[in-house]
Amino acid sequence: MQLKGRFQCLFKNLSKIMNKGELVDVLAKKADLSKKDAKLCLDTLTDEITKALTNKEEVRLTGFGKFTTSDRKARKGRNPQTGEEIQIPARTVPKFKAGKNLKEAVK
Repeated sequence: MQLKGRFQCLFKNLSKIMNKGELVDVLAKKADLSKKDAKLCLDTLTDEITKALTNKEEVRLTGFGKFTTSDRKARKGRNPQTGEEIQIPARTVPKFKAGKNLKEAVK
């Protein structure tokens, strides 16, 4: 995985899948924090993004991306096992659009 710019220092030499614990380890090392403080930072970030999306607010992280919500209308669907027609209720779903720096880094 080749990353450029400000993300390169955080994410070089990664395996194909990074879990939360591994991200906490990287944050702690790169920011010279304890693992407890790094976990608190990551938890706070995800909690605040979740809270904003719950209130249908947009979260922009310049260069990284934009978190938004999208409303899906109710629709008819089919149960794949029985073929029976079912009603799928309306719902709000989270969306993420990658920013320019992230798109270029992932090329």
